[in-house]
Amino acid sequence: MPQTALDVIGVGNAIVDVLAKADDNFLKAHDIPKGGMILIDEARAATIYDGMAAAVEISGGSAANSIACVASLGGKGGFVGKVADDTLGEIFRHDLRAMGVDFNTAPLDEGPATGRCLINVTSDAQRSMTTFLGAAGFVAPSDIDPEQINRAAITFFEGYLFEQPVAREAFIRACSIAKDGGKRAALTLSDSGCVERQFDAFHSFIGAHVDILLANDVEAAALFGSHDISVIAEKARALCPLTAVTRSEKGSVLIPRDGEIVEIEPIRPNALEDTTGAGDAYAAGLLFGLAKGFDLKLAGNLGSLAASEVISHFGARPAESLKSLAEKSNLL
Repeated sequence: MPQTALDVIGVGNAIVDVLAKADDNFLKAHDIPKGGMILIDEARAATIYDGMAAAVEISGGSAANSIACVASLGGKGGFVGKVADDTLGEIFRHDLRAMGVDFNTAPLDEGPATGRCLINVTSDAQRSMTTFLGAAGFVAPSDIDPEQINRAAITFFEGYLFEQPVAREAFIRACSIAKDGGKRAALTLSDSGCVERQFDAFHSFIGAHVDILLANDVEAAALFGSHDISVIAEKARALCPLTAVTRSEKGSVLIPRDGEIVEIEPIRPNALEDTTGAGDAYAAGLLFGLAKGFDLKLAGNLGSLAASEVISHFGARPAESLKSLAEKSNLL
């Protein structure tokens, strides 16, 4: 019996978010910068985790967040990411599969534990994050299942994971399979620091493999060397068939290689609580719409809707059904 087609499959860091309440004394005791994010090693992660208050644990990671939003829109998503064969790895796997996400990547046999982001939230709503990447960075070409990639209309890559050399080889293998099957590849730049560190490699990879590029305005400026949207558009058209640039409260712009810029208005939430995951949600709405064959305006509006819902509450996953919200807004 043939397996279900996928709208979008994400390839990214498999990270478990561990959220707990904390006070400033806890942050000082563990040398955690308030409101920031730092990378830590496994030993320090274990020490901080042992000292945290009762926590909520949920699968996270940029591309995985996007795929969760695709599922909330009523789409069928898949995910490729590496966890260890441990408790947090099982939490990650269970969370995605419970949403109906096609996630079958084999766990890491030997090596570090499942990646986790330890998020200590103080009473002033500041989220102080310490991240141990662990097994997440070990996605390899052998983890790419050609049958799974061929079932997806769009294969979506996370820029954070691009920085790992073996994962980059996996990206190239997946792109080759997607292109051979007449499918599209998408990439989010993830962070301006990634762009600065991988500037030449990103340009080469995008030009050779990417059909849909996603970036916020800071990342786009880093990649194209300008904050001027007309300059960005000119350079984006030369590099990629379609580029989406998000601009926070200004909405977003979609830049097709052939055609005029499409401006997408923001959808303002009732309350702005937490911008974590906004770009992931926008990517989900846009890619879901494109996978379904919607025009650029409608796909972009779905991106705005998804981002609006996610920033209206704490956490990077939808609290309400995005499909229901889209139907109420006449977008689906």
